[in-house]
Formats: sequence, C-alpha cells, structure tokens
Amino acid sequence: MRRAIPIAALAVLLTAPCLRSQERDFLTADEIDQVREVQEPSARMDLYLKFARERVALIEKLVSKNKPGRSGLIHDTLEDYGKIIEAIDTVSDDALDRGLPIGEGVAAVKKKEGELLASLKKIQESQPADLPRYEFALKQAIETTEDSADLASEDVGKREADVVSEKEKERRKYNAGLSDAERHAEQNKQLNVDTRQRKAPTLLKPGEKEAQQP
Repeated sequence: MRRAIPIAALAVLLTAPCLRSQERDFLTADEIDQVREVQEPSARMDLYLKFARERVALIEKLVSKNKPGRSGLIHDTLEDYGKIIEAIDTVSDDALDRGLPIGEGVAAVKKKEGELLASLKKIQESQPADLPRYEFALKQAIETTEDSADLASEDVGKREADVVSEKEKERRKYNAGLSDAERHAEQNKQLNVDTRQRKAPTLLKPGEKEAQQP
C-alpha cells in the first residue's frame, strides 16, 4: 500500500504556497487557500475529492483531442492527481489519530473514488496513441486510487486503532533517539498539552474571577 503524504510535508505545502523547489506543487495557489479555510476533516477530504475530479476531467479532455504537446501535461496532471489522493489519506489518518470524526468524509471517498477509478481505467482501456509517454503515471494513479478506496472500506474503529498504534511506534522511535534532557523536555511539553486539554472552558475574560457564592 502506498503511504500517504507525511503530515509535516503537507503542512509545509499549506503554509508556503510559493515554495521554490525541484518538486512542483500539486495544488494551485487558489486551491491551497481553499484548503486553509477548511479545517473540519470530512469537509477537507471532500474538497480534495473535488480537486481530484477536476484533474481527471482535465485528463479526459486532453485525451479526447490529439494535440501536440499534450503528453507532458497529462503526465504531470496524473502525478498531481495521485498526490491529491494521498493527501486525502493523510487528512483521514491525522483525524483518526486525534480522535476526530470522519464518517461523512469516508462515505464521500468510497463513492467518489470509485467513480474516479472507473474514469482512469476507461482512459487506460482506450489506449491513446501517446499512452506510452504517461502509461506509468496512469498506472500509479490507478493503484493509488485503489489503495485509498480500500482504506476507506476498512472498519473505521479498526483503522483508528491501527493509526494510533503506528503513530505510537513512530513516537517511541523518535523518543529513543533523544538525550535524557531532550526526553524530559518532551515529556513536560506533552504534560502541558494534556493539562490544557483537561482544563474546563470558561467565559471569563483574562483577569476576571468567578463570583463567590453567598
């Protein structure tokens, strides 16, 4: 199974839309802004599905007209599509790790990725004249979609347990490489986070005290 885009890498993309690197951004600047504005996991997954559908629609349009130079654009669009699908899995895994609900998002992924997969396979079966120039990218896009669809078909409870277990293994591996002082600092940081999460919410403004009961 192909791994989803690491959370850190996805965060860098969303916070630095004008990055200049060897790798091309798989989202446009406008799409990055849209993703920033959507914080709820299921809504963000649905937004990524919209971007994926737009990529497939573009590929279908390009394949339908045999114009010079289309092969490179089809190849790049397929690669961007694959990264968008991986981003969907990253969002869902991160939400499960944080105990957030993703039921609506998973339902949308099951339905829409099935449609996307059918469209990609139809393109593959049509055997365009220039297929050899982007055949591997198309195959990768199909496999990525199949893996993501399979993931969405898993029992959410089991998947959440698997994600949490994997994250815990990663944390233990990370902590094993820390010095005693660094490990102590990490423990204090987590303790502070847990304390803030347990603290009851209040409507009092800073400096105000709750009125004493008579």
